[in-house]
Amino acid sequence: MTQKEEIRILAIESSCDETAAAVVVNGRDVRSNVISSQIDIHTLYGGVVPEIASRKHIERINQVVQQALDDAKMTLDEIDAVAVTYGPGLVGALLVGVAEAKAIAWAKNLPFLGIHHIEGHISANYIEHPELEPPFGCLVVSGGHTHLVRVRDYGEYEILGKTADDAAGEAFDKVARAIGLGYPGGPKIDQAAKKGDPLAVAFPHGKVRGSEYDFSFSGLKSAVLNYLNEKKMKGEAVCTEDVAASFQKSVVDVLVEHSENAVREYGFRKFAIAGGVASNSALRAAMEAMCRKRGVQFYRPSPVLCTDNAAMIGAAAYYEFRKGVRSDWSLNAVPNLKLGER
Repeated sequence: MTQKEEIRILAIESSCDETAAAVVVNGRDVRSNVISSQIDIHTLYGGVVPEIASRKHIERINQVVQQALDDAKMTLDEIDAVAVTYGPGLVGALLVGVAEAKAIAWAKNLPFLGIHHIEGHISANYIEHPELEPPFGCLVVSGGHTHLVRVRDYGEYEILGKTADDAAGEAFDKVARAIGLGYPGGPKIDQAAKKGDPLAVAFPHGKVRGSEYDFSFSGLKSAVLNYLNEKKMKGEAVCTEDVAASFQKSVVDVLVEHSENAVREYGFRKFAIAGGVASNSALRAAMEAMCRKRGVQFYRPSPVLCTDNAAMIGAAAYYEFRKGVRSDWSLNAVPNLKLGER
């Protein structure tokens, strides 16, 4: 069978609180990338409310898909396949995207592919870095996941380490709430930290006994809460910016240390970061410095491609499509889907 010169994929992402659709050609050429955010709504509650997220996806998904097609100046008749995130994520939110993708694929008799959310984050690096090809190392840091991954080939991954408790992004959200910054925590701590002293408070660096590459941020979160409670009991003022900077430094130090250990042990010549926390300015700078010191090429997506989006799902789907991967109509949302599972 002759491979088409252009493979045009309509991709859908609805794993959390962004309703997104994109048209991606050959995995790296993004013709459209539409994201409808629910941040304003969930800010009222201090975090994502799953039921509200699902309802808002239902309200917006048809318009977002149509906008993606319009922006790409295409119709469904010009699409070659439909891809969708089917896990991990919030089960109700995932189901909206899966149902939409199935309906479109069924109606237009198109191939249909379920894509892993973390694989999408990793693949976001392919969009802006056409020279990047496996193998390489990748640190995936988001609200729900912290993974250190060896990317052996397109769609082939070895998890070297992961969080034993809180994900890095989850710790950012919880600490931001505790120091009064609110939701979303990641960007707010990043901004506050720029005005603070990262050496003001010596917060611990989480370790997992017996595992060089696994992460733990629960203890760090508890240390911040204990520090705040102690200050309150003594009637002493708390400098929000110093706490933010010191907490952020502790997280970044651990992420970079584990990544550097992996670079050294596995001999990576290329290293990438991905996920929502990968847009953190301190992490990007520290990781770039580490890679420069090690003589390793460093890759990171633009911030808009770090957060949840459908272009990254389209990028991942292209390489799965080329390998002949297809999903059937029984595909369901899998909220706890592990990387590498299908």
